[in-house]
Amino acid sequence: MARLGVATVNNIDPTQLTAGTPAAPEWLIAGTIWQLTASVDLYSQPRSGGLASQAWPNRHLQILTSPAASVQGMRLRVRLLDDGYPGWLEPDALLGRALASTRPQPQLLHRCHIARKLAPVLAFAESARCMPNTYLWGGSLGPNYDCSGLVQRAYASAGIWIPRDAYLQERFCQPVAVQPGQVQLLEPGDLIFFGTPQRCTHVGLHLDRGRYLHSSGVAHGRNGIGLDDLAPHNPDPVARHYRLELRGAGRVMHSHDGSPLPT
Repeated sequence: MARLGVATVNNIDPTQLTAGTPAAPEWLIAGTIWQLTASVDLYSQPRSGGLASQAWPNRHLQILTSPAASVQGMRLRVRLLDDGYPGWLEPDALLGRALASTRPQPQLLHRCHIARKLAPVLAFAESARCMPNTYLWGGSLGPNYDCSGLVQRAYASAGIWIPRDAYLQERFCQPVAVQPGQVQLLEPGDLIFFGTPQRCTHVGLHLDRGRYLHSSGVAHGRNGIGLDDLAPHNPDPVARHYRLELRGAGRVMHSHDGSPLPT
C-alpha cells in the first residue's frame, strides 16, 4: 500500500498511514487526504454556519487543520480536491465514511471531449427535475439542490468537474452573448447566469431555444427544480424575475483541475 507522507502531529506518525486505512480520530491530521465512502456535509463556518455544500462517495478531500489546532468543538477545515472547494466538517463526519488516500490525478477534458458528454449532463438534470424535490441551500447530493449544486452535479455525473458556486462557474466559463429573445448563440449545456450588476447569484442549465433548468428558492422561484425560458414576453413571474436579472451566459470549455479558485 502507498505510504502517505505528512508531518507528525501529537506523537502520531502519519507516514505509517497507508492508503485504504479507515478514518480514525488519531489520523485526522492536517495534510492527510481521504476518499469518501459515503456522503458528507460541508459547512460554511467553523461552528454555527449552515450548509455550504455536500460531497458524495468516491470524492477526495484534504484536511487543512488538525484537531489539535482547533478549539474544543470546532469543525475540521477541509478542501475538496475535485473542485478545490473549501468548507468545514463536523469532527466525526469522516469516521466510517472515508479511507486514507493519495492525491487523485484530475481528468483534464477539453471542449471536444466535453461536447460529446453533454447529452448525459442534460439527461441527469432532467431526471432530477422529475423527482420530488425542494430547494436546499448548499444542496448538491439530490434530490434537493441549490442552483449551482444542480449544475455542478449534472456535469460531474458525466465526469466533468466545474467549480461549485454560481459566481465561480461564471468566471470559469467562456462568455456567450445572450439577451432575452436573442438566444441563437446558446448551445445545449451552456450555463445562464443571473444576479445583480455586481455579482452572479444564480445559474441555470440551458436546454435549447433559451429554455433552461434551474433550482430556485421560495421567494422568487419554484422551491425546487423548474423549467423556464428567456422569451422576452413570458408573463410567468419566475421567468420574468430571472429575465430581469440576466447577466449573461457561458460555455464550459475545459474541466476544472481541482485547484483552489479565488473567492
